Amino acid sequence: MQLGTARTDDTRGTRAVVVSPRGLTAVADLAPGTFADARDVIERFGAAELAELTAAAPESAFTEVGATVFTAPIPRPRMIWGIGLNYREHATDLSEVAPSEEPASFIKGDHTVIGPGDPIPLPWQSERVTAEAELGLVIGSLCRDASVEDALDHVWGVTTVLDQTAEDILARNPRYLTRSKNFPGFFSFGPLITPTADVGDILEVEVRTLVNGNLHRANTTANMMFPPAELVSFHSQVMPLFPGDILSTGTPGAVRIEPGDVAGCVIPGVGELYNPVVGRR
Repeated sequence: MQLGTARTDDTRGTRAVVVSPRGLTAVADLAPGTFADARDVIERFGAAELAELTAAAPESAFTEVGATVFTAPIPRPRMIWGIGLNYREHATDLSEVAPSEEPASFIKGDHTVIGPGDPIPLPWQSERVTAEAELGLVIGSLCRDASVEDALDHVWGVTTVLDQTAEDILARNPRYLTRSKNFPGFFSFGPLITPTADVGDILEVEVRTLVNGNLHRANTTANMMFPPAELVSFHSQVMPLFPGDILSTGTPGAVRIEPGDVAGCVIPGVGELYNPVVGRR
């Protein structure tokens, strides 16, 4: 079972949907209430409870996924944390030293969010933009000062992410990190959120960065400097994490993108995410 947000038939609205081996169903057909996007569901149901509702639904509640158009599961997240240089190999690519004591993190605004298939517009201020495939963690319950042992209990599920960087701006000065990460279209995720329990060992997840269908770089979460549980625990000690907040855990490798390219993130067992790249504005 996976959770997502899809366009309604008139394309002017959205609805939260569940995708399972039985097909696609609207969450509103499983339980009373209004569920415009995945966050509405996460705030009300745990992943196990939603799975039970899905299993109990009649066959008539399901349709084929077909030509369903998925948006970002949470179009306007309250908080997006990003992690830099979380794989040693990626730090080597950039001729930088990976942080060894604490994660290198930054915040992205919700104006950066786009969904599957939406274009990534290259900003005119940058001549070198990279796309970075990442594993995204979606918070499911209020998380504050969580221990490493308990941290993943607060994660509803995981998703595929493409995090973009204006690399030439960042290269001029590391203090420009916020600016280099916050142009519109610089954070794509989805199409679906997979419950953490369905992922298996979260330290055995492989993350792949692709461009134009070709594999650029892959690595497993076991090679992270700071694994998912540590990231959630650390950031919950900075500020509260709320349902629907997203923590993007770093990339195995960034790839330069140009107009006409298609950037991709593939995480086996979680999903595939692709976005075309359009010209500088």
